[in-house]
Amino acid sequence: MKSNYCLITSVLLAFISPGLLRAGVITRLPTHEKVVAFTFDACNTRPPSFLDRKILDFVLERRLPCSIFTSGRFAAWNRDDLARVAELGFIRVENHSLHHYQHMERLPVEEVKKEILENEKLILEITGRKPVFFRFPAGNCNERVVGIAEALDYRVVHWTFPSGDPVRETTPGELARRVLFQVKEGSILIFHINGRGYHTGEALPQIINSLEKQGYGFTNLEELLLRDHHRRKVSDPMFYKIHGDPHGE
Repeated sequence: MKSNYCLITSVLLAFISPGLLRAGVITRLPTHEKVVAFTFDACNTRPPSFLDRKILDFVLERRLPCSIFTSGRFAAWNRDDLARVAELGFIRVENHSLHHYQHMERLPVEEVKKEILENEKLILEITGRKPVFFRFPAGNCNERVVGIAEALDYRVVHWTFPSGDPVRETTPGELARRVLFQVKEGSILIFHINGRGYHTGEALPQIINSLEKQGYGFTNLEELLLRDHHRRKVSDPMFYKIHGDPHGE
């Protein structure tokens, strides 16, 4: 279960003006435009897990801007694939800790730093880019470990609501309906691309098509969380439909 700090922060984020927010656990994009961000968790399992080809093929075919939060062990097993997708520009590889400990808030300071920095080093080696966002495994955190991550120049990004895609019994239709019922402007969506999003590959086309019909655009996290966005509009180059060029050209 998330700590009280994470839960309280998640509630506050929905009401605090984007211009006032700098630190804390981010659970939505600072915008009221019809824009959402897709994120995929990629942590290792036993036996070793790999990128879900159905999900990845769809993302590549539709040029869906997204972020993959990878753990160190998963990155090591998927080194070549992560290097290739990182070159495309519209997919960002971000930090999900080295070993994916479920309760990093229980670790000593130096162990927390090691989990973040060792995985950062691995991702930088694989992709040539330093990750800028960190996601705590299972969303478990407290003020202390969030502060450590921020001191290491990370912004902690979780999700607006759980999609429930690791539940094997959830059908593609149920998954799509659950997401579409809860999505709103600025939602940060979370799915799994490590084989534990059992029906995500089947549900994604329905989710994307429905969102597009509703007028939603899609953006990378950093486009809204790291840049001046207060006077931007959905028509600006930072927002784009997945059928087009990531620069709107």
